[in-house]
Amino acid sequence: MKSDWSKEVNPPEFSPGPGPSDTKRRKRSHGSEERKLSRCAWCQDIPKDPVSTSCGHWICRQCLTSYWDQSGSSGQSSCPQCVKRSRITGGGLHEVLDEHKISLRSRCEHVTEGTDGTGSETLLNRIYTELYITEGHSEEVNTQHEVRQLETTSKKKTLQDTPIKCHQIFKAFPDRQGHIRAVLTRGVAGVGKTFSVQKFTLDWAEGLENQDVSLLVLLSFRELNLIRHEQHSLLTLLHVFHPTLQKVTAEELDVCKALFIFDGLDESRLSLDFSSREVVSDVTQKSSVSVLVTNFIQGNLLPSAFVWITSRPAAANQIPPTCVDRVTEVRGFTDTQKYEYFRRRYGDEELSSRIISHIKASRSLHIMCQVPVFCWITATVLEHMLTTEQRGELPKTLTDLYSHFLLVQTKRKKHKYSEGHGTSPQELTEADRDILLKLGSLAFKHLET
Repeated sequence: MKSDWSKEVNPPEFSPGPGPSDTKRRKRSHGSEERKLSRCAWCQDIPKDPVSTSCGHWICRQCLTSYWDQSGSSGQSSCPQCVKRSRITGGGLHEVLDEHKISLRSRCEHVTEGTDGTGSETLLNRIYTELYITEGHSEEVNTQHEVRQLETTSKKKTLQDTPIKCHQIFKAFPDRQGHIRAVLTRGVAGVGKTFSVQKFTLDWAEGLENQDVSLLVLLSFRELNLIRHEQHSLLTLLHVFHPTLQKVTAEELDVCKALFIFDGLDESRLSLDFSSREVVSDVTQKSSVSVLVTNFIQGNLLPSAFVWITSRPAAANQIPPTCVDRVTEVRGFTDTQKYEYFRRRYGDEELSSRIISHIKASRSLHIMCQVPVFCWITATVLEHMLTTEQRGELPKTLTDLYSHFLLVQTKRKKHKYSEGHGTSPQELTEADRDILLKLGSLAFKHLET
């Protein structure tokens, strides 16, 4: 007798079997089409004779039958993994995860822009502006001047681009099939990758987005570098960087719907060898941090968890295409987003309007403000010049702007350690000129090299 979970279904994403031409086509797409198919919620393999459960998952009919026979229950419409998860994630774990959310919210709600060494922090939600993120990435290597490079990139924005909102990074498009487990996000320096990660994390911690995820773990490669010579299990790795998760057990981690974010692959000093045959599949098994990260990304370790990796383009090729289900690129700000950034940054409408007008009048500044960190540099200089006594016209070229920015930062540090106000950043002393000339000479020599 068939139990009520036994549904005669033929889901479109599962075909009776691929022919030779289908196999070739699948190999061309990320190396294996299997990565795009929804896996069995119990054995994590491509389901055989798949059954759709009431919780929205697919499972092998044999896995489901075997599980309920062993458990002595029948007629259940939810998959065993979800039932097990609901049993484990109740009670004490719920309180631990709530505490973890509070910790992440405290960690991500304030940010320091650029390389500001003054210790000043800003509320992320006050300044965060939606970024232009697209699926896929450009293959060519840019050798142009940065202004022309960004101008060329902005002109290439066509209807073929597929924009993705930050909080929907794991959401499959309606016209495409497959499960997205691993996402690799590329982007040049200062374009907003880390801010995107922090905003995603903050929204989750505040209960605003992606609440189907039970556990979010934020790790940076810069932090992982500090323990790269130590031996850890995935469980103890969590305990090191997120003390609020000390009480989470291996069984709880195994059934949680978890998302791991690895930020800043370009800063990694780990030896990520994806050709190694050293397999780690147990969350309590100790190994080097490099091996743990490699096995996690490959899906050997905690295969049900989602993974999001951010990187600058030059380092992104460390991750094999077969380990990634989606590649996205952070393009920075569109024109509308540039202006929104300055308006959000300042409560003074008149000040933001003057800054925006000046940027529009300069082709190079307007193009460079596609990069968020350059918006911060521009804002730092223009805000100071417009709110203090300044002599001379506002900077219109990159060289002029960078020179003023360097002086503003230098004067701020001098003022921090001196009792007097000193000279204003616009007043160039002989020492200032000497520093600028030496730095310019050094930059030119390295540019020639």
